[in-house]
Amino acid sequence: MFEEENKPGTNSNPYNNYSYGNGYMGNSSQNSYSYGNGQQSYGTYQYSSNGNMNSGATNQAPAPKKKNTAGIAVAIIVAIALLTGGIGAGYYAVTNRPELFASVKDGSKQVEETQEEAQDETAKEEAAAEEASQAAEEAAEAENKIQTTTVSGEVKAVVTDVTGVVSEVMPAMVIIHNNYTASQNYFGYVQTQEAQASGSGIIVGENDTELLIATNYHVIEGADSLEVIFTDDASVQAVVKGTDQDMDLAVIAVMLDDISADTLGSIKVATLGDSDSLVLGEPAIAIGNALGYGQSVTTGVISAINREVEISEGVYQTFIQTDAAINPGNSGGALLNISGEVIGINSNKIGGETIEGMGYAIPISVARPIIDKLMNEETKVKVSDEERGYLGISGVTVTSSVSQMYGLPLGIYVAEVADGGGAQAAGMQKGDVIVGFEGDEITSMDELQNKLEYYSAGTTVKVTVKRANGAEYSEITMDLTLGKAMADSNATNGSGNSGNGNGSESGNNGGNVDQQPAGDPNAKSGQGSGH
Repeated sequence: MFEEENKPGTNSNPYNNYSYGNGYMGNSSQNSYSYGNGQQSYGTYQYSSNGNMNSGATNQAPAPKKKNTAGIAVAIIVAIALLTGGIGAGYYAVTNRPELFASVKDGSKQVEETQEEAQDETAKEEAAAEEASQAAEEAAEAENKIQTTTVSGEVKAVVTDVTGVVSEVMPAMVIIHNNYTASQNYFGYVQTQEAQASGSGIIVGENDTELLIATNYHVIEGADSLEVIFTDDASVQAVVKGTDQDMDLAVIAVMLDDISADTLGSIKVATLGDSDSLVLGEPAIAIGNALGYGQSVTTGVISAINREVEISEGVYQTFIQTDAAINPGNSGGALLNISGEVIGINSNKIGGETIEGMGYAIPISVARPIIDKLMNEETKVKVSDEERGYLGISGVTVTSSVSQMYGLPLGIYVAEVADGGGAQAAGMQKGDVIVGFEGDEITSMDELQNKLEYYSAGTTVKVTVKRANGAEYSEITMDLTLGKAMADSNATNGSGNSGNGNGSESGNNGGNVDQQPAGDPNAKSGQGSGH
């Protein structure tokens, strides 16, 4: 009898010990499997090849088995054979199916890329979390202390060379000479003489027959004639196109036929900018006919925006403030940004001669719609005193203080209506307040007189009045035909606040910058220094 047995395999887990073995005896084979906990065996299963050796589970531990080196050798040989066969089969499959090899490589590459993306995403999340944490810390610190100004690392050069801008815009600048009649009152004796004052202007457009120039109203106020001098020193006569005394704006016109071809080729129309976008401290350039000596250039910065200044009793207006010098004669000239765009119309009337480093300009965004309106008005030619038309009233200017005291509308209070005059024929009554003339607002007798300088007798105009109706005022617009000057000077247009005929406050007065009323001790005769 020959018996062979394999060495049992074991598991070191004391709670799951098992053993197995197989053997044969003659033509019978035996397989057994036992399992147990610790030293205790829980069962054995045996079977024979002929089916007659089968027993149930027992609680007996298997008998000790003998070692068999021959069996071990056979098992090792079988294992090596199986391993070698598996490797060969795998090599055959890969080498004979390259798509499998490529698929494996691609899969590995995708795994590596996915891992790298995950690492990058993790790094980004960590960085974002760190930034959020830092921002939260800074915010917490800011709540407990006053913040410090941040100095930008960007350094901007100070603009000192404006030659390029000036050479580009200078052809759009003009000099304006106002030729008027100056009058002086010496102890009741009025003396008159021809005088001239100077200012500046900006070419803002043209139409089929005219070149249009914007300026200040006080530059052309009371002019007997206007003269425009272009950048090539050519001189041409100009006429008034439209005026807005309240805003101190005017547009004058030069006939294109009066300008030579050479001058037309040397001048330009200015580009209007946007004053609403200005910021404090940005560069500013002022160009104008300073002191009447000719065009000059000064530079500075925007010192203030929307500066509110009282321009007359109870009347305020908003201006741009700059430290670029704006001297007598600069009025009506351009305030420019560093791009050469007009951002304001200079006015020396506001700052005056006694203030240093504070010049003012009407913001172009405010002036532009008014200029557009004035450019489209009918061109006006001043008529002689003999041809001039009159309303036929005596009136008094209603100032803001008088308006508040008596509850009257701002305008001209009609103190008297002359018999047989145009006002009487149109239905105007004593006590009416004139508030409009030809669609323009009227606030003073001087303003009305200046408009009438361009209308001859026999012309029909539209006059708007406010008439008391109980505690309220109703507005009436009437067609009024202007008449000639009447023998009784107390019943004509009046003047100033007195209504004494044409009076002495006609607007044609001394040659200083602001054209002081005649009789003012500060008024000068002869050549003025500008507006």
